[in-house]
Amino acid sequence: MTRPLLALRNLTVAAGRAGSAKIILDSVSLSLAPRDIVGVVGASGSGKTVLSKAVVNWLEPPLAKRSGEVLFEGRDIYAMGGADMRSLRQRISYVGANPMGALDPTLPVGVQIVEKMRAVVPGVSRRDAERRVVELLDAVRIPSARNRFHDYPSQFSGGMMQRALIVDALVTNPALLVADNVTQPLDVTVAAQVIRLMKELTTSFNTAVLFVSSSLPVAREACSRILVMDGGRIVEEQSTEDLIDKPVYPYTRELVRQTPRIWGEPAATPPLNDRREVVLSLRDASQIYKVRKKAGFGGVNLVRAVRNVTFDVRRGDSFAIVGESGCGKSTLMRLLCRLELPSSGQILCSDQDIAALKGKGLLAFRGRLQMVLQDPFGSLPPRTSIGKILEDPLRTHRWRDKVRIRERVLKVMGEVGLPAELYEELPLGLSAGQRQRVNVARALVLEPEILIMDETLSALDQAEQFKLIDLFQKLQKEYDLTYIFISHDLAMVRKACNRVAVMYLGEVFELADNERLFFDPGHPYTKALLSAMPTLEQRRYRPEECLLEGEPPSPLDIPDGCSFRSRCPQAMNKCSRVQPSLTVRERQDFAACHLIVPPAASGDTGAAHRTMRRS
Repeated sequence: MTRPLLALRNLTVAAGRAGSAKIILDSVSLSLAPRDIVGVVGASGSGKTVLSKAVVNWLEPPLAKRSGEVLFEGRDIYAMGGADMRSLRQRISYVGANPMGALDPTLPVGVQIVEKMRAVVPGVSRRDAERRVVELLDAVRIPSARNRFHDYPSQFSGGMMQRALIVDALVTNPALLVADNVTQPLDVTVAAQVIRLMKELTTSFNTAVLFVSSSLPVAREACSRILVMDGGRIVEEQSTEDLIDKPVYPYTRELVRQTPRIWGEPAATPPLNDRREVVLSLRDASQIYKVRKKAGFGGVNLVRAVRNVTFDVRRGDSFAIVGESGCGKSTLMRLLCRLELPSSGQILCSDQDIAALKGKGLLAFRGRLQMVLQDPFGSLPPRTSIGKILEDPLRTHRWRDKVRIRERVLKVMGEVGLPAELYEELPLGLSAGQRQRVNVARALVLEPEILIMDETLSALDQAEQFKLIDLFQKLQKEYDLTYIFISHDLAMVRKACNRVAVMYLGEVFELADNERLFFDPGHPYTKALLSAMPTLEQRRYRPEECLLEGEPPSPLDIPDGCSFRSRCPQAMNKCSRVQPSLTVRERQDFAACHLIVPPAASGDTGAAHRTMRRS
């Protein structure tokens, strides 16, 4: 038998001093052959990230290796000296889960990768390094790679940034790539492209991949073999299909059970009555930003981030807004929260234009509409107690009775599953799921009518997502809440939402009830999103027929006609000349595509569009 490229033998890692150390990794053993893609899955706190950093010898105090070996090409990396470790950095690379925070924002992306290459590979010239980096940027399908070489990290989308970090990892032609949750922050189409790219890299660059993920469906897409971690130990190892079909360990069985079935189960939230009160309404809302041109004096480019968006959100809805990175979801969220005012159009809350609100009226609106942010770690002040964090909104809204404030905070803490003894504690010791419950409690403490969830679950593992979705549905019944979920996680949308708007390049391309959108989408873009969605069941739509390549057009230069035509597998001549409007398909379901034939009773597409705007 050939020697494995990587072998861990009874690796034990602990945090703290020897007398009171906490075991993080407990006698972990695994092996990885050249060109293998092996997955490691598990819940938050199971030890996955510590394992990935131990493999590349990046453990930092208080973490330390207590026993065992990490053998790379037969040599223990923890026994290597300085010169050998510098050589090892050319052979092993690491990519983490935070692409936007991984590079210096003040330097161009290509320049930073070149500097890394010249530091790790002695003797390479700047010209040769630049040529190599441009070749790799092109290999990972960064559009206009030579031009994007000089762009800054803020000018890259999340998907492009993750691909740039893969280039950063590949410049030294490594034999092993450690990918730690690299698809977690990405939308489904970009994540599918990254997984496909990694599979190609094993052949093109003879690279083996240790693929660490919190998502079993994502690991299934990428890996031929999966190891399951629980409590710092490898508890099960099987081929991917055997592990899904015949899981042995109880935690693995629970992981498979909790994975949402997209098409094999009915929607958790059925369609609701269309005659319910409209609580939030958008009328041709648009947002245009002015961006200074790089060349010339005083010139500006116009970025059309949101374009003529029209829809209604009714009381009791769980309304989802989905789409790729850069489609305008976050800009639309800022408009809905009145963090920004639209360039044109209106946003109405119970028939009041929120742009006209001031003083007490604006404060009352803030109490009616709250939001829960994506990052459970960065959205809480680390030196403020949990009780004080939850008290602050009440004091801002002129609550003065200390006893009443404390009673309200404790009541909400109990409702979201936080024990009362955390009242005086700091958030530092909380898990990601507990921190997100604090964020939910902070939003609920004012008893709002509308909650906006901006990628609220994307940073959590599958088990925590499952628990919080159940919590959201329970709270919705108790408080008569209306939810707006902004998400790239279509599995979560399928489980939690009754109505879905699909955005692309600032526009709404499709608007439909949950069941209609997942089983009979009207737009090719929606089919592409569904075909890219990782799942444990057989897909309804084939990726090879629907999956998109490349990036959307620049919002600085939106093409005439249909803005999706350059990526659409069904584009026709009409698409380059005429921009499609939202056309009624049935009742309250709409799609903006020339392939849609409106029902005979609805007349022309313009009439259908007007029907949607009045609904």
